Amino acid sequence: MTAIGTERMANAAGAPHTSGSTSRMEISAVVPVYRSAPMLADLHRRLAGALGAIAGDYEIILVEDGGGDGSWSEIERIAELDGRVRGIRMSRNYGQHNALLCGIRAARYAVIVTLDDDLQNPPEEIGKLIGRLGDDVDVVYGTPANEQHGFLRDQSSRITKLALQSAMGAETARNVSAFRAFRTRLRDSFAAYRGPFVSIDVLLTWGTTRFTHVPVEHAPRRVGASNYTFRALATHAFNMMTGFSTLPLQIASLIGFLFTLFGLGVLAVVLVTYVVNGGSTVPGFAFLASIIAIFSGAQLFALGIIGEYLARIHFRTMDRPTYLVREVTDEDRIQR
Repeated sequence: MTAIGTERMANAAGAPHTSGSTSRMEISAVVPVYRSAPMLADLHRRLAGALGAIAGDYEIILVEDGGGDGSWSEIERIAELDGRVRGIRMSRNYGQHNALLCGIRAARYAVIVTLDDDLQNPPEEIGKLIGRLGDDVDVVYGTPANEQHGFLRDQSSRITKLALQSAMGAETARNVSAFRAFRTRLRDSFAAYRGPFVSIDVLLTWGTTRFTHVPVEHAPRRVGASNYTFRALATHAFNMMTGFSTLPLQIASLIGFLFTLFGLGVLAVVLVTYVVNGGSTVPGFAFLASIIAIFSGAQLFALGIIGEYLARIHFRTMDRPTYLVREVTDEDRIQR
Protein backbone atom coordinates (compact mmCIF):
# COMPACT_ATOMS: atom_id res chain seq x y z
CA MET A 1 0.00 0.00 0.00
CA THR A 2 1.25 3.46 -0.83
CA ALA A 3 0.27 6.72 0.81
CA ILE A 4 -2.37 8.66 -1.07
CA GLY A 5 -1.13 11.69 -2.93
CA THR A 6 2.49 11.37 -1.84
CA GLU A 7 3.64 12.75 -5.16
CA ARG A 8 1.90 16.03 -4.33
CA MET A 9 3.50 16.52 -0.95
CA ALA A 10 6.26 18.79 -2.17
CA ASN A 11 3.83 20.94 -4.16
CA ALA A 12 1.34 21.25 -1.31
CA ALA A 13 4.00 21.93 1.29
CA GLY A 14 5.59 24.57 -0.87
CA ALA A 15 2.37 26.28 -1.91
CA PRO A 16 2.22 29.97 -1.01
CA HIS A 17 0.25 31.01 2.05
CA THR A 18 -0.32 34.17 3.97
CA SER A 19 0.60 34.03 7.66
CA GLY A 20 -2.19 35.28 9.86
CA SER A 21 -4.41 36.10 6.86
CA THR A 22 -7.18 34.19 5.13
CA SER A 23 -7.42 36.24 1.90
CA ARG A 24 -5.46 33.91 -0.39
CA MET A 25 -4.98 30.84 1.73
CA GLU A 26 -5.67 27.50 0.05
CA ILE A 27 -7.31 24.96 2.36
CA SER A 28 -7.87 21.21 2.31
CA ALA A 29 -10.67 20.13 4.65
CA VAL A 30 -10.41 16.48 5.72
CA VAL A 31 -13.44 14.78 7.26
CA PRO A 32 -13.49 11.12 8.40
CA VAL A 33 -16.97 9.73 7.72
CA TYR A 34 -18.50 6.86 9.67
CA ARG A 35 -22.21 6.03 9.52
CA SER A 36 -23.28 9.62 8.96
CA ALA A 37 -25.15 9.50 5.63
CA PRO A 38 -28.07 11.69 6.85
CA MET A 39 -25.71 14.53 7.82
CA LEU A 40 -23.43 14.64 4.78
CA ALA A 41 -25.56 16.95 2.61
CA ASP A 42 -25.80 19.54 5.38
CA LEU A 43 -22.12 19.08 6.21
CA HIS A 44 -21.15 19.73 2.58
CA ARG A 45 -23.41 22.79 2.30
CA ARG A 46 -22.07 24.44 5.44
CA LEU A 47 -18.45 23.44 4.85
CA ALA A 48 -18.47 24.73 1.26
CA GLY A 49 -20.02 27.98 2.40
CA ALA A 50 -17.50 28.50 5.20
CA LEU A 51 -14.47 27.65 3.07
CA GLY A 52 -15.71 29.70 0.11
CA ALA A 53 -15.85 32.77 2.34
CA ILE A 54 -12.27 32.58 3.65
CA ALA A 55 -10.16 30.61 1.15
CA GLY A 56 -8.69 31.50 -2.21
CA ASP A 57 -9.26 27.89 -3.20
CA TYR A 58 -10.27 24.81 -1.29
CA GLU A 59 -11.09 21.12 -1.45
CA ILE A 60 -13.19 18.85 0.75
CA ILE A 61 -11.87 15.32 1.30
CA LEU A 62 -14.45 12.90 2.71
CA VAL A 63 -12.89 9.63 3.90
CA GLU A 64 -15.52 6.89 4.35
CA ASP A 65 -14.24 4.54 7.05
CA GLY A 66 -16.17 1.35 6.33
CA GLY A 67 -19.41 2.27 8.08
CA GLY A 68 -21.57 0.34 5.61
CA ASP A 69 -24.62 2.61 6.01
CA GLY A 70 -24.84 4.21 2.58
CA SER A 71 -22.42 7.06 3.36
CA TRP A 72 -20.29 6.19 0.33
CA SER A 73 -23.23 6.51 -2.07
CA GLU A 74 -23.97 9.93 -0.61
CA ILE A 75 -20.33 10.97 -0.97
CA GLU A 76 -20.37 9.88 -4.62
CA ARG A 77 -23.52 11.92 -5.20
CA ILE A 78 -22.04 15.04 -3.60
CA ALA A 79 -18.76 14.62 -5.54
CA GLU A 80 -20.73 14.50 -8.79
CA LEU A 81 -22.36 17.82 -7.95
CA ASP A 82 -19.26 19.59 -6.60
CA GLY A 83 -15.87 19.15 -8.26
CA ARG A 84 -14.12 20.36 -5.10
CA VAL A 85 -15.28 17.30 -3.19
CA ARG A 86 -13.03 14.24 -3.24
CA GLY A 87 -14.20 10.95 -1.79
CA ILE A 88 -12.00 8.14 -0.50
CA ARG A 89 -13.44 4.81 0.60
CA MET A 90 -11.48 2.60 2.98
CA SER A 91 -11.51 -1.17 2.44
CA ARG A 92 -12.78 -1.67 6.02
CA ASN A 93 -13.12 0.22 9.28
CA TYR A 94 -9.63 1.26 10.41
CA GLY A 95 -10.53 3.97 12.91
CA GLN A 96 -10.86 7.75 12.92
CA HIS A 97 -7.16 8.62 13.10
CA ASN A 98 -6.21 6.13 10.38
CA ALA A 99 -8.87 7.64 8.12
CA LEU A 100 -7.56 11.11 8.95
CA LEU A 101 -4.02 10.07 8.04
CA CYS A 102 -5.30 8.80 4.71
CA GLY A 103 -7.04 12.11 3.99
CA ILE A 104 -4.08 14.18 5.16
CA ARG A 105 -1.80 12.35 2.74
CA ALA A 106 -4.26 13.09 -0.07
CA ALA A 107 -4.46 16.84 0.66
CA ARG A 108 -3.13 19.17 -2.05
CA TYR A 109 -3.20 22.60 -0.45
CA ALA A 110 -0.93 24.44 1.98
CA VAL A 111 -3.22 24.26 5.02
CA ILE A 112 -5.23 21.29 6.28
CA VAL A 113 -8.33 21.57 8.45
CA THR A 114 -9.76 18.45 10.09
CA LEU A 115 -13.20 18.15 11.68
CA ASP A 116 -15.74 15.50 12.60
CA ASP A 117 -18.68 14.52 10.42
CA ASP A 118 -21.36 15.12 13.06
CA LEU A 119 -21.36 18.95 12.78
CA GLN A 120 -20.52 19.35 16.46
CA ASN A 121 -17.54 21.27 15.11
CA PRO A 122 -19.36 24.11 13.28
CA PRO A 123 -17.66 24.73 9.90
CA GLU A 124 -18.38 28.43 10.38
CA GLU A 125 -15.71 28.44 13.12
CA ILE A 126 -12.91 27.45 10.72
CA GLY A 127 -12.04 31.09 10.20
CA LYS A 128 -10.98 31.39 13.85
CA LEU A 129 -8.45 28.56 13.41
CA ILE A 130 -7.08 29.83 10.12
CA GLY A 131 -6.81 33.38 11.44
CA ARG A 132 -4.60 32.20 14.31
CA LEU A 133 -2.05 30.50 12.04
CA GLY A 134 0.98 32.76 11.85
CA ASP A 135 4.76 32.79 11.70
CA ASP A 136 4.90 31.57 15.31
CA VAL A 137 2.17 28.90 15.04
CA ASP A 138 1.98 25.72 12.96
CA VAL A 139 -0.98 23.94 14.59
CA VAL A 140 -4.18 25.48 15.95
CA TYR A 141 -6.80 23.49 17.88
CA GLY A 142 -10.40 24.54 18.22
CA THR A 143 -11.09 23.92 21.91
CA PRO A 144 -14.81 23.63 22.73
CA ALA A 145 -15.99 26.43 25.01
CA ASN A 146 -18.68 24.10 26.33
CA GLU A 147 -18.59 20.46 25.29
CA GLN A 148 -21.96 18.97 24.38
CA HIS A 149 -21.32 15.38 25.49
CA GLY A 150 -22.65 13.20 28.28
CA PHE A 151 -20.92 12.91 31.66
CA LEU A 152 -19.12 9.62 30.92
CA ARG A 153 -17.96 10.86 27.51
CA ASP A 154 -16.61 14.08 29.04
CA GLN A 155 -14.71 12.16 31.73
CA SER A 156 -13.28 9.68 29.24
CA SER A 157 -12.19 12.59 27.04
CA ARG A 158 -10.27 14.05 29.97
CA ILE A 159 -8.57 10.70 30.58
CA THR A 160 -7.65 10.52 26.90
CA LYS A 161 -6.15 14.01 26.99
CA LEU A 162 -4.02 13.10 30.01
CA ALA A 163 -2.73 10.08 28.10
CA LEU A 164 -2.17 12.26 25.06
CA GLN A 165 -0.18 14.74 27.13
CA SER A 166 2.16 11.91 28.11
CA ALA A 167 2.52 10.75 24.50
CA MET A 168 2.91 14.25 23.03
CA GLY A 169 5.13 15.61 25.76
CA ALA A 170 3.40 18.96 25.28
CA GLU A 171 1.21 21.04 27.59
CA THR A 172 -1.15 21.82 24.69
CA ALA A 173 -2.43 18.23 24.84
CA ARG A 174 -5.06 19.40 27.33
CA ASN A 175 -6.58 21.56 24.59
CA VAL A 176 -6.55 19.14 21.67
CA SER A 177 -9.67 18.31 19.71
CA ALA A 178 -10.62 16.77 16.38
CA PHE A 179 -11.13 20.34 15.11
CA ARG A 180 -7.65 21.46 14.07
CA ALA A 181 -5.79 23.45 11.41
CA PHE A 182 -2.14 22.93 10.54
CA ARG A 183 0.39 23.46 7.79
CA THR A 184 0.49 20.65 5.24
CA ARG A 185 4.27 20.55 5.26
CA LEU A 186 4.19 18.99 8.74
CA ARG A 187 3.17 15.66 7.19
CA ASP A 188 6.70 15.31 5.85
CA SER A 189 7.78 14.38 9.39
CA PHE A 190 5.53 11.29 9.40
CA ALA A 191 5.44 10.48 5.69
CA ALA A 192 7.05 7.09 6.28
CA TYR A 193 4.93 6.13 9.28
CA ARG A 194 3.23 2.76 8.75
CA GLY A 195 2.26 1.58 12.23
CA PRO A 196 -1.28 0.24 12.78
CA PHE A 197 -1.84 2.53 15.80
CA VAL A 198 -2.23 6.16 14.75
CA SER A 199 -2.59 9.39 16.71
CA ILE A 200 -2.55 12.45 14.46
CA ASP A 201 -1.85 14.75 17.41
CA VAL A 202 1.25 12.79 18.41
CA LEU A 203 2.46 12.63 14.82
CA LEU A 204 2.16 16.41 14.51
CA THR A 205 4.60 16.81 17.42
CA TRP A 206 7.20 15.04 15.28
CA GLY A 207 7.22 18.08 12.98
CA THR A 208 6.72 21.07 15.27
CA THR A 209 6.42 22.35 18.83
CA ARG A 210 4.49 25.49 17.85
CA PHE A 211 0.95 24.69 19.00
CA THR A 212 -1.86 26.91 20.19
CA HIS A 213 -5.62 26.81 20.58
CA VAL A 214 -8.65 29.06 20.25
CA PRO A 215 -12.08 28.70 21.89
CA VAL A 216 -14.83 27.65 19.49
CA GLU A 217 -18.50 26.77 19.69
CA HIS A 218 -19.44 23.13 20.17
CA ALA A 219 -22.89 22.21 18.91
CA PRO A 220 -25.02 19.31 20.17
CA ARG A 221 -25.22 16.29 17.90
CA ARG A 222 -28.50 16.43 15.97
CA VAL A 223 -28.60 12.95 14.38
CA GLY A 224 -27.69 9.60 15.96
CA ALA A 225 -25.25 9.01 18.79
CA SER A 226 -21.49 9.26 19.06
CA ASN A 227 -19.55 6.15 18.07
CA TYR A 228 -16.93 6.94 20.72
CA THR A 229 -17.98 5.06 23.83
CA PHE A 230 -16.15 5.18 27.15
CA ARG A 231 -14.54 1.84 26.32
CA ALA A 232 -13.41 3.04 22.88
CA LEU A 233 -11.84 6.20 24.31
CA ALA A 234 -10.13 4.25 27.11
CA THR A 235 -8.71 1.81 24.53
CA HIS A 236 -7.52 4.73 22.41
CA ALA A 237 -5.83 6.31 25.44
CA PHE A 238 -4.07 3.05 26.31
CA ASN A 239 -2.93 2.60 22.70
CA MET A 240 -1.50 6.11 22.70
CA MET A 241 0.44 5.55 25.91
CA THR A 242 1.89 2.21 24.85
CA GLY A 243 2.29 3.12 21.18
CA PHE A 244 3.92 6.54 21.49
CA SER A 245 5.25 6.79 25.05
CA THR A 246 7.42 4.86 27.51
CA LEU A 247 5.43 6.14 30.50
CA PRO A 248 3.84 2.73 31.29
CA LEU A 249 7.28 1.12 31.40
CA GLN A 250 8.50 3.88 33.70
CA ILE A 251 5.48 3.36 35.96
CA ALA A 252 6.15 -0.39 36.04
CA SER A 253 9.79 0.27 36.96
CA LEU A 254 8.77 2.70 39.71
CA ILE A 255 6.29 0.20 41.16
CA GLY A 256 8.96 -2.49 41.13
CA PHE A 257 11.43 -0.17 42.89
CA LEU A 258 8.89 0.84 45.56
CA PHE A 259 7.93 -2.76 46.28
CA THR A 260 11.60 -3.70 46.51
CA LEU A 261 12.08 -1.04 49.19
CA PHE A 262 8.93 -2.27 50.92
CA GLY A 263 10.23 -5.86 50.82
CA LEU A 264 13.54 -4.79 52.33
CA GLY A 265 11.65 -3.02 55.08
CA VAL A 266 9.61 -6.16 55.83
CA LEU A 267 12.82 -8.22 55.90
CA ALA A 268 14.38 -5.80 58.37
CA VAL A 269 11.33 -6.06 60.65
CA VAL A 270 11.46 -9.87 60.52
CA LEU A 271 15.20 -9.97 61.33
CA VAL A 272 14.93 -7.49 64.19
CA THR A 273 11.97 -9.38 65.64
CA TYR A 274 13.89 -12.65 65.34
CA VAL A 275 16.90 -11.23 67.19
CA VAL A 276 14.83 -9.51 69.89
CA ASN A 277 12.82 -12.66 70.61
CA GLY A 278 15.95 -14.74 70.94
CA GLY A 279 15.54 -16.84 67.83
CA SER A 280 11.92 -17.86 68.42
CA THR A 281 9.57 -18.41 65.53
CA VAL A 282 8.30 -15.17 64.05
CA PRO A 283 4.46 -15.00 64.04
CA GLY A 284 2.48 -13.48 61.20
CA PHE A 285 2.22 -16.08 58.46
CA ALA A 286 -0.91 -14.39 57.05
CA PHE A 287 0.92 -11.08 56.84
CA LEU A 288 3.86 -12.61 55.02
CA ALA A 289 1.54 -14.49 52.66
CA SER A 290 -0.18 -11.18 51.84
CA ILE A 291 3.17 -9.56 51.10
CA ILE A 292 4.05 -12.41 48.74
CA ALA A 293 0.72 -12.00 46.96
CA ILE A 294 1.29 -8.25 46.57
CA PHE A 295 4.75 -8.81 45.15
CA SER A 296 3.42 -11.40 42.74
CA GLY A 297 0.75 -8.97 41.54
CA ALA A 298 3.33 -6.22 41.00
CA GLN A 299 5.48 -8.60 38.97
CA LEU A 300 2.55 -9.70 36.83
CA PHE A 301 1.59 -6.04 36.28
CA ALA A 302 5.10 -5.22 35.07
CA LEU A 303 5.16 -8.29 32.84
CA GLY A 304 1.80 -7.27 31.37
CA ILE A 305 3.11 -3.81 30.46
CA ILE A 306 6.20 -5.34 28.87
CA GLY A 307 3.95 -7.77 27.00
CA GLU A 308 1.94 -4.88 25.51
CA TYR A 309 5.12 -3.34 24.13
CA LEU A 310 6.24 -6.69 22.74
CA ALA A 311 2.84 -7.06 21.06
CA ARG A 312 3.29 -3.72 19.33
CA ILE A 313 6.76 -4.72 18.16
CA HIS A 314 5.18 -7.91 16.83
CA PHE A 315 2.53 -5.95 14.90
CA ARG A 316 5.21 -3.71 13.39
CA THR A 317 7.26 -6.68 12.21
CA MET A 318 4.11 -8.05 10.53
CA ASP A 319 4.08 -4.85 8.41
CA ARG A 320 0.35 -4.55 8.92
CA PRO A 321 -0.96 -1.63 6.81
CA THR A 322 -2.14 1.58 8.43
CA TYR A 323 -5.07 1.62 6.00
CA LEU A 324 -6.05 0.36 2.57
CA VAL A 325 -8.14 2.29 0.04
CA ARG A 326 -10.93 0.44 -1.77
CA GLU A 327 -12.02 3.16 -4.22
CA VAL A 328 -12.03 6.90 -4.81
CA THR A 329 -14.32 9.32 -6.60
CA ASP A 330 -11.61 10.90 -8.75
CA GLU A 331 -9.17 8.26 -9.98
CA ASP A 332 -7.39 10.78 -12.20
CA ARG A 333 -6.47 12.98 -9.23
CA ILE A 334 -5.83 10.56 -6.38
CA GLN A 335 -3.10 7.95 -6.31
CA ARG A 336 -3.64 4.95 -4.02
